[in-house]
Amino acid sequence: MNLIANSNYIMKDKIHPKYYKKAKVTCVCGNSFEVGSTEPEIHLDVCSACHPLYTGEHRFVDTAGRVDKFKARLDKAKKLQKEKNQKK
Repeated sequence: MNLIANSNYIMKDKIHPKYYKKAKVTCVCGNSFEVGSTEPEIHLDVCSACHPLYTGEHRFVDTAGRVDKFKARLDKAKKLQKEKNQKK
């Protein structure tokens, strides 16, 4: 087993993913910046430049219609429950 001494830490060799010191992060709003990551590129839906908490805007962020899907599922469950109660 090969060990690598890095600062005060000893790490095993060949088990850690490659670390990219300048991984490019891109948001759908167009903002981009660089961070350290094990992925070379990261794509975000919401970042600090467009997130309502940081911008102060009060807007609803609904990714891929999750609220609509939930409401449809809830309506379907109510309908099935109603039909089940009518059969009794």
